[in-house]
Amino acid sequence: MATKQSAALERKKFMADPIMVTTIVVLIAFLTLFILYPLAILLVDSFLTDKGPSLDVFKRVMALPDFQAAITNTLKVGFLVSIVSALVGLLFAYVEEYVQLKSKFMSGLFKVVSILPVVSPPFVLSLSMILLFGKAGLITRFLLGIKDNNVYGYWGIFIVQTLTFFPVCYMMLKGLLKNIDPSLEEAARDMGASRWKVFTSVTLPLILPGLGNAFLVTFIESIADFANPMIIGGSYNTLATTIYLQITGAYDKQGASAMAVVLLCITLLMFIVQKYVLEAKSTSTLTGKASRARMLITDKSVRTPLTIVCAVISLFVIVMYVSVIFGSLFRTWGRDYSLTLRWYQMVFSKYHGIEAFRDSFLLSLLASPITALFSMIISYLVVKKNFHGKAFIETVSMLAMAVPGTVLGVGYIRGFATGIFGSGVLQGLYGSAAILVIVFIVRSLPTGTRSGISALRQIDKSIEESAYDMGANSFQVFMTVTLPLIKDSFLSGLVTTFVRSITAISAIILLVTPQFFLITVQINEFAGKGEYGTACAFSTILIVITYAAVMLMNFFIKRFGTSTATSTSKE
Repeated sequence: MATKQSAALERKKFMADPIMVTTIVVLIAFLTLFILYPLAILLVDSFLTDKGPSLDVFKRVMALPDFQAAITNTLKVGFLVSIVSALVGLLFAYVEEYVQLKSKFMSGLFKVVSILPVVSPPFVLSLSMILLFGKAGLITRFLLGIKDNNVYGYWGIFIVQTLTFFPVCYMMLKGLLKNIDPSLEEAARDMGASRWKVFTSVTLPLILPGLGNAFLVTFIESIADFANPMIIGGSYNTLATTIYLQITGAYDKQGASAMAVVLLCITLLMFIVQKYVLEAKSTSTLTGKASRARMLITDKSVRTPLTIVCAVISLFVIVMYVSVIFGSLFRTWGRDYSLTLRWYQMVFSKYHGIEAFRDSFLLSLLASPITALFSMIISYLVVKKNFHGKAFIETVSMLAMAVPGTVLGVGYIRGFATGIFGSGVLQGLYGSAAILVIVFIVRSLPTGTRSGISALRQIDKSIEESAYDMGANSFQVFMTVTLPLIKDSFLSGLVTTFVRSITAISAIILLVTPQFFLITVQINEFAGKGEYGTACAFSTILIVITYAAVMLMNFFIKRFGTSTATSTSKE
């Protein structure tokens, strides 16, 4: 009875705070309008015909040979990429947490390679594959003398996506391996078990839910990927590229909507399993931190082969990235390897380079603080407050993680160009800078929110309660107490949004209009036309921008980060 009265009193006090109520209303309106509404329009559009509700559009689309091939290709690539990415990610995480490496250089190299694809444009590795292994490839044609090697298609997509997504698995599995209590494995070793037996009977069962979690996250990323299949897929179309071609080539928006719904159903199903089944199992299997430091493996029989495999993969990734830089400096790749700045000159003098970098930079810069602030507000409401609509805000804000960019792009076209807002209040939104900024915000919101929730759960509730007791309102408490304590997550969200926005392609390629020049769209265009020197020049400058942003973030976090004395963790 006392608990109910306390909860009722808390809700009454909560509803009496106009700033908090207004914030919640604005958030619900934003999430409904820019996440739920476009997806709802897709569903309506794919079911509603001139004769009323019908499955005719789905029947027509599913009968198309292109769609049948695309969905088969998508699932084949997705499953293989997910399996191999999870295994490679596990290898790198295991070596970092369990193996005593001989040199700090090797350890640093593995860490850099594990993070490199995460903060790079998504299509850089596709360009590298073409430059190194294509018909004019440096390795295939120049070194091996193979003149007609075809890098496009299934294997090209598989290699590029694996190298792109294995770092995601690495970051997920590294934390799980770190939290395993060493005494469990050492007890098995003391009983005479081999290293392999300990790994298969103790370590692997403990991280199996996390491994499944990594598999599903990678599967969602793989089947939703647009950039890599578009550049290196050739005639091997996936569902994401087929949806794009259905709009831009066949001008069949209703058919594209039906295809988008199919892709969305697949990713949503995987997201539900990953979020509510495997993630929960992974959390309950490993709780807390390891009780003491782990004794690292020094046996040559284990250390040498694992180090060699990681070194080979690392070297391959480094060569891939270096080739893009040289691709922007060579006069004609495959024929004339003399150095030149011609491609950079053409980028800025002929191909709207200044406009592309200006538009991409400004739009991404505008989206970053808004996303970071929204993420922290949502995290604060989810962790610290109890109100009707809390579950809605949490679920919908995380839902964007499961929505492929191409699907979201189609939803925005149908929702804001030809939907109920096509000639209404938001008529001017489609084709404007605002729609691009909103897409950037929606795409990055889940990442920032997850980071904020993790940070807020470490802060003792009494710190904020003392501020309330001294007469501060919710806005003052959030700005002066909560936000300073989680500024690491805020800065991280700021830079993550900037990097994700400036390298985005899948959603914006359907929404960008000729008045805007975006770097990623330019790279896609020139790579599609075979002008690899120009595409490499754009990509190299983009890599420099993204890495400068990440280094700047690291500097600020080290210089102005939260100190352990400031934030109080709950025991």
